[in-house]
Parts: sequence; structure tokens; C-alpha cells
Amino acid sequence: MSEAAFHSPFTAFIVLVCLTSGACVGLWLRLPVSHVDSDSRDVVKSVLGLLSTMSAVLLSLLIASAKSTYDTQATEVQEIATKVLLLDRMLAHYGPETADARVLLKQVVSSGVDRVWTKDGKPLGEVSAPQRYAIAELVNHIQMLTPRTDLQKAIQVQALQITSLLGQVRMLMFAQASNSLSLPFLMVLVSWVTFLFVGYGVFARLNSTIVTALLVGALSVTGAIFLIIELNRPYTGVLRIPDALMRNAIAMMGQP
Repeated sequence: MSEAAFHSPFTAFIVLVCLTSGACVGLWLRLPVSHVDSDSRDVVKSVLGLLSTMSAVLLSLLIASAKSTYDTQATEVQEIATKVLLLDRMLAHYGPETADARVLLKQVVSSGVDRVWTKDGKPLGEVSAPQRYAIAELVNHIQMLTPRTDLQKAIQVQALQITSLLGQVRMLMFAQASNSLSLPFLMVLVSWVTFLFVGYGVFARLNSTIVTALLVGALSVTGAIFLIIELNRPYTGVLRIPDALMRNAIAMMGQP
């Protein structure tokens, strides 16, 4: 399965097909009488219970991990928005000689936001060469300031510290965004649940109630897996982190 297909609703559709196919196979099978006695049923139910427990544990772990990844990224976005506003206000408080640095800071943040929250759905990528040059130029602007008072000197030092921190957070965001959902984990989970649905269908009689129950179960598991995939791509998925916070920060930057 390709990376593009893995990170798309197509994956959820494949999972749904696997589960419904497993249920259909189970309902279609007609086992010999010797295979459906009470002892056989007890053994099969024990195995199904084991698979059900393992599937539930793995599914809950994947959901918890995906939610943690999403929350971490959202917190880092809030931190960046706060830091860039703080940096802009500190430069404004320094004096009029930081006007060029403030304009450059706003340009760097705007281009970064446009690149992270892309409309084409591409994943978060490395900083481009023009962005690296602009960031280096911003740092150079701050370093070249000549403080005349102790307050200006303190602002220069803090501004450089914030700029360095912003770079670290950006690299951390890139590293975390590149850690996509493990495909082997997903394949093992889907195989377990598929076997479960085969077992559910083997000892069930085909009627509308059974079909509805199996369909609801398949849709529930598919929805959970779809949620896991979406939470693991917080900048490109349906549940993407909103860019409103960063856009508002950009709108407030540059004000006197």
C-alpha cells in the first residue's frame, strides 16, 4: 500500500471491505455437524474472546498514541503563535531601528504558515532554502543591533533566545510529523478483527438482525481506524489543526 493511499479515506474503505468480507465468509460457511457441537463452540468462543481482547487493547493504544501526537502538535502551534507575537512586541519595544526585522519576521511566519497549512494536502516538509535564508537574515538583523541602554541589551538577548527556541520547536514539529502510523500495526489489527468477523458469522444464522449487527460493528471499527489515521496527520487531514491561531498572530504583528 502506498503512502498516499495509506493516508486517505481509501484505507478506511479497504478496512471496511476486509471486515464485511470476513463476515460474509463466516455466514457463507456451512460446517459439518461434528464441528458445531458444544465443545467446538466453546473452543471457538475462547479464541474469539482472545482475539477480541487483543484487538481492543491494540486499538485503544493506537487511538491514545494518535491523540497524544495530535495534542502535542496543537500545543506546539500555540507555543509558536505566542512566541512570535512576544518577539514582535519585544522588537517594537526596542525601538524604530527594528522595523526591518519586524517586517522580515512577519514575512517568515506568513510563508511558514502557508507552507504548513497547504491546500494541496501535502505533509509537513523541511524548511525550504528561501525560508532558511530569511530566518538567517532575521537572526542577523537582531544580532547587528547596537543596544544603547541596558533595557535594549536585555531585549536583544531575549529576542535571540526566542528565535532559537522557535527554530527548535519547528524542527521538533517536522520530526513528529514524519512519524506516521505504523503500517505493520495496522495490518495486524485489521487481520485480527477480520478473523473475529469470520468467527462471528460462522455460528450465526443469516437474517436482517445479524447482518445489521455485523455491519454496525464493521463500521465502528472502520471509523476508529479512520480517526487514528486522521489524528496522525494533524496538518493535512480532515481533523487538521486549524490555522486560525497563527493567522490571528500574523494579523497582530507589525502593529505599533
